[in-house]
Amino acid sequence: MLILKTFLLALVNILHILIFAYTLVIIVAAVISFTNPDPYNKLVQVVFRLTEPVYGYIRKIIPTSFGGLDFAPMIVLLVLTFIDKFFIRLVEIYAYKI
Repeated sequence: MLILKTFLLALVNILHILIFAYTLVIIVAAVISFTNPDPYNKLVQVVFRLTEPVYGYIRKIIPTSFGGLDFAPMIVLLVLTFIDKFFIRLVEIYAYKI
């Protein structure tokens, strides 16, 4: 049981770090979108390649553009926060009870 507990706690930590890193990428993408970025800039290309697939999926499900503002980043951040605070926390609590 100790191995399972250690594995689950390590998995929780890795998922938390990945969610935090993707949250930072979303924030950077939102800040970049308010400026007029050079589409050939490597950083801009990487950030948009990381975020656009998720934004596209959200935009298919929910119309997120109101008055010229795109709310897809906010929806993605809310979903990531919910996953981090609820589901990952449940796995962590379960791991501590083992």
